[in-house]
Amino acid sequence: MSLFGTGAMGRVVRSGVGRRRVQTVVIAVATMMAVASAVVAGSLMVAAAAPFDHAFGRQQGAHITAQFDPARASAARLAETGKLAGVTASSGPYPSTAFRPVDQTGFQLPTLTLVGRSGPDGDVDRVDLKSGRWAQKPGEIVLAASFEGPAIGIGAALKASDTTNAPTLSIVGFAVSASETADSWATPAQVEALASEGGPVTSQMLYRFDSASTKEQILAGRRKLAASVGFGALLGTRSWLDTKRAADQGAAATVPFVMAFGVLGIVMSVIIVSSVISGAVGTSLRRIGILKAIGFTPREVVRAYVAQALIPAGAGVALGVVLGNLMAVPLLLDTEAVYGGVSPSVAWWVDVTVPAAPLVIVGLAALIPALRAGRLRTVEAIAVGRSPRTGRGQWAHRAMGLLPLPRPVTYGLAIPFAHPARTLAMLLAVAFGTVAATFAVGLTSSLAAVGTSQDPESRAAVTVTTTKLNNVAPPPPPPAGGGVAGPSPVGGGVAGPSEPSVADPARVRSAITSQAGTRSYYGKTRTEVAVAGISGSVQASLYEGASRSGSYEMISGHWITGRGQAVVPTRFLERTSTRIGDTVRVTHEKETANLRIVGESFDTSGSELEIHADMANFASAEPSAFLVEVKSGVSADEYAQKVAAIVQPLGGDATTSTPTGQEGVLLIMSAMAVLLTLMLVSVAGLGVLNSVVLDTRERIHDLGVCKAIGMSPRQVISLVLTSVTAIGVIGGLIGVPTGYALHGFVMPVMGRAVGTSLPSPVLDVYEPVQLLLLGLGGVVIAVLGALIPAGWAARVRTATALRTE
Repeated sequence: MSLFGTGAMGRVVRSGVGRRRVQTVVIAVATMMAVASAVVAGSLMVAAAAPFDHAFGRQQGAHITAQFDPARASAARLAETGKLAGVTASSGPYPSTAFRPVDQTGFQLPTLTLVGRSGPDGDVDRVDLKSGRWAQKPGEIVLAASFEGPAIGIGAALKASDTTNAPTLSIVGFAVSASETADSWATPAQVEALASEGGPVTSQMLYRFDSASTKEQILAGRRKLAASVGFGALLGTRSWLDTKRAADQGAAATVPFVMAFGVLGIVMSVIIVSSVISGAVGTSLRRIGILKAIGFTPREVVRAYVAQALIPAGAGVALGVVLGNLMAVPLLLDTEAVYGGVSPSVAWWVDVTVPAAPLVIVGLAALIPALRAGRLRTVEAIAVGRSPRTGRGQWAHRAMGLLPLPRPVTYGLAIPFAHPARTLAMLLAVAFGTVAATFAVGLTSSLAAVGTSQDPESRAAVTVTTTKLNNVAPPPPPPAGGGVAGPSPVGGGVAGPSEPSVADPARVRSAITSQAGTRSYYGKTRTEVAVAGISGSVQASLYEGASRSGSYEMISGHWITGRGQAVVPTRFLERTSTRIGDTVRVTHEKETANLRIVGESFDTSGSELEIHADMANFASAEPSAFLVEVKSGVSADEYAQKVAAIVQPLGGDATTSTPTGQEGVLLIMSAMAVLLTLMLVSVAGLGVLNSVVLDTRERIHDLGVCKAIGMSPRQVISLVLTSVTAIGVIGGLIGVPTGYALHGFVMPVMGRAVGTSLPSPVLDVYEPVQLLLLGLGGVVIAVLGALIPAGWAARVRTATALRTE
């Protein structure tokens, strides 16, 4: 209490806080909500940049990861490239190859880049060991930490390929490379041995440059490297800017909507705190006069009323910091897995600096009505405080009395006009609560649409594969920088070392077409292709037949309709500097096709490049699965059982499709939106409660007169509730369009944060009936906030009310 005085001043402040319990709770909850959302927003803004930058700097990450042909550039020549102008540090050359291992359950992992290094340290890319140790001898391997899971841990064995005699590698550690220079590491000798059995070996060099902050500077560095080693020696490069962009996208998508809730909360806090303190001053005029009469100066009166706002606000700030940290943790947990060595918690300076702003805002909001209390003359305050004020809003009573409605209703409709400022504050609180509800409904619907659009295979009722589905294990977590969707049988998962027979796609297709319940179907396979101008492999989804039902939502252009066409996600267009109408050369095994890009798909499932095309472009491609729609009235389970009985003896299988549902981050975002909305709506209801409590206490004498002349308790309740109903209606009419507009603004910002535009099914999520119900939500907020004081007014005894002045 020393900040606001001791002794008499402290007693006045404590008395005001304790006596006005409703106002105290309202200020504390409003501030708590604003601080919680602001802490989450601040922590996510830090997570969108700082962890990668810190990890990259600590590890001396590679600005350029380059692959060279060892037949055209010797190790000595590559070592000389580290002395080029502009190169500040280099490491390598390291032998590198690609392989596709099989885990203990028989599931074949994606193609991994394996690099041979004798240790994790180096002048560039000092890899962080998250667990275990580094590979020290042949037969040992270290995996990227993102692969660690129940089926893949320290001591687990991987087969180097799906062939029978493939060597076995023991996992001895998990590591994190902020530069993502590799997916796995082994000794150089081990890499050479694996390369001799499968793919070719390349030489990897890692470089840091004195200028590498822009795409142009990276391209300039690449040209220097290519020129120094001769034509054809440089096979490909990867820029740290691409890695950073992919890593930053996870938290960046969450920032806009959390900031929107934070702004709503802070504005609502200002409105409610101003209303609460103004109401406290208005209902305590006599008390203020007495304080001045016994020697309190105007400055001390101001301090007392500001303190009565700052004390509950301080409690709200403390609770908000705790709640904000708890809400932020689920969104930050992925940070530690991606970067390693980074604590998945809110930065300490966010917890210190963010709460300061709401406290200042609350103090300023309370200062204006407090100054009014300080300026009141002593005699005037005592005189006005002892006599009820009359005449305010009488014109409204006369006007409402002309309506053909019961007197309690017309009385209630006129009450808001007696205190315009208080009514405006109540109206804004209801409007902001409705804004939050409307925005949250749209946000959660959009996130659900995003989840659905990323799982197009789940739209099919039955999935028929050319291999046994029970041999396919779920894949490990995606590599750093990607948010790959859940497991799908379409990926052509390999059944493992036993190499079971694979059903002839033609016979599987015949089994499907012979079923009377088949309405439509299409074939699909996922494979890897090479695209001219892009280093490394590109994931390709190849389709056979009418695949429109299994297409991604389109941002622009159209889905593939035949040969010679390709559909790509936004990230492909950005990284390759192509656009719709351009042609790309795609090679699958030994076949090459020129494909024209005809559409941009909405696909946020990962950061890797992907392309969708017709299977007819490549004669060697065959479907690994068929997605089937059954006729109306046909049971999908029975259909799958009939097809399975035919294809299982052939080596295939058939199951009903199950939607994978939303990914974890989408569920967290939806849950956070619901929680923040409930908090905002609760604060809005408390704001109404506070205003109605003040109105009811001021009018208790009038209510006593109404009871004395025959008004029943039920009519008293209807009178009080009617006084807020019109406010709820107007608040809904203001809040719903505003929330609709806020959703239309924030969702595209979230899309741009992850590097994509949004299709109309994700943006156009509101139904007319939904908007109507949301508009009625303003009435619900107002009525619920007024229920408690309405019940108190109905229960108060007539004699007690008449004796109250």
